[in-house]
Amino acid sequence: MSITLKDVEHVANLARLDLTDAEKAQFTEQLNAILKYAEKLNELDTENVEPTSHVLPITNVMRDDVMKESLPIEKVLLNAPDEEDGQIKVPAVLE
Repeated sequence: MSITLKDVEHVANLARLDLTDAEKAQFTEQLNAILKYAEKLNELDTENVEPTSHVLPITNVMRDDVMKESLPIEKVLLNAPDEEDGQIKVPAVLE
């Protein structure tokens, strides 16, 4: 697979980029070099390699939930910009 000048122009159009002819040629060359380098992976023998989604084995990385005391409402409301009836009052977002 290779990238053509037309492919670069299409992507530039989607990205709303105004590229010069020199830039289009440069990007075509660079993208083809990247693809050629990536094709080297096809030379590797992966027959006995198990597919993975991560490089390292990952088990549950979440900590256990632990119940603990909440802050008293009076202390929480000290940081609130405004308060009404023991609740944080915020500006209305609906008309």
